[in-house]
Amino acid sequence: MRIAWWAGLILLAAIGPARAEDRVQTDLYTVVDGTKVDADTLKGFKTWRAAACDRCHGANQQGLVGPSLIESLKVLTPEEFKVTVTNGRMEKGMPSFINSKMVMENLDHLYAYLKGRSDGAIKKAKVELLH
Repeated sequence: MRIAWWAGLILLAAIGPARAEDRVQTDLYTVVDGTKVDADTLKGFKTWRAAACDRCHGANQQGLVGPSLIESLKVLTPEEFKVTVTNGRMEKGMPSFINSKMVMENLDHLYAYLKGRSDGAIKKAKVELLH
């Protein structure tokens, strides 16, 4: 009986404690288990989808004819991001979204969503609301 108890204890030590939820919380976003996000970050995801950014930047933000936003958001400041989305970069094919009410009202949320993807906190492009 003593041997079985020690064997169980050793097994528990090897496996480790039960995994708690994987939670990342910053000033910009909250992510749990890589795909569950706070309401504002979810608004950013919905803005991404509604503006059809995936047509140029890829369904997973990996880049297509437009650059990878996973990489770009590692270096772009929030201000640079906002200027780019607002004014566009017509010489590179990036349209201006200044006339898109949804994009302009959710610019901070869009940045938070994409920054979470770039940081690796948001593991998949599609997210759901954190309850």
